[in-house]
Amino acid sequence: MPELPDIESYLHGLRTHALGRPLQRLRMAPSALSLLKTYDPPFDALHGKEITGFRRMGKRIVWEFEGELFAVLHLMIAGRLRLHDRGKAIPGKVGLAAFDLPESTIILTEASSKKRASLFVHRGESALDQHDRGGIEPLEADLEAFTEALVAENRTLKRALTDQRIFLGIGNAFSDEILHAAQLSPVKHSQKLDEAEIARLHAATHEVLAHWRDHLIEEVGDGFPDKVTAFRPEFAAHGKFGEPCPVCDKPIQRIRYADNETNYCAQCQTSGKVLADRSLSRILKDDWPRSIDELD
Repeated sequence: MPELPDIESYLHGLRTHALGRPLQRLRMAPSALSLLKTYDPPFDALHGKEITGFRRMGKRIVWEFEGELFAVLHLMIAGRLRLHDRGKAIPGKVGLAAFDLPESTIILTEASSKKRASLFVHRGESALDQHDRGGIEPLEADLEAFTEALVAENRTLKRALTDQRIFLGIGNAFSDEILHAAQLSPVKHSQKLDEAEIARLHAATHEVLAHWRDHLIEEVGDGFPDKVTAFRPEFAAHGKFGEPCPVCDKPIQRIRYADNETNYCAQCQTSGKVLADRSLSRILKDDWPRSIDELD
């Protein structure tokens, strides 16, 4: 699922190629019946409207149009945006929609049999409130605000970081990277951290997210993101099961719970202890994400 740095790279590309242009037409694939979640105003109310801005709400991309119209796009797990020549046909198997601009077309695809991506069309700023999950923006939070949000409930650090009611925009991949950088166990509970550990987690959250946001935007340049993925060669922990930790050279471990996976270094994060899945199932119960949808 695209997370904060990935969404920011999309926003960069969209601002470069779509800002200030009119949306000439929004085309929907016949198979995309589940994509559009609203009917008033109709999606064709956006036709001919100038795109005045883009913003991020957690993991959602908000398109702003003249006349106080908004389109809120949630890519979910497998949704991706691609820039093409104007008028490009929507791909048959994975294509959901096409945003036609004067010089180009942005195609929305979803490479999954479970179509979870969603598009909402709203009129008025207040209508966007329904998409507010309640969490704080991690890159905007000082240590005091971060601490208050983190310890409000006694959750595992993995759960706390990925809960959009606590922190916006962080998901499975970057929570692994943050916890590795902070040298903290994913199963340690938030209210068990001392002040130094909280400060370390706050600093790691800022450093990891800001680094990857800036890196991905620089990578895009004047183009458009075409390598949005949860698995990157430069990652320290996420997706690196069995590979050497870049800090201590010990093999990266993993926790598999239902259809979710966490990667960590036992040497750097859990004092050498390898965490067992079956034990975690009993100990953590409802405090561990059971599915990728819970990381929304």
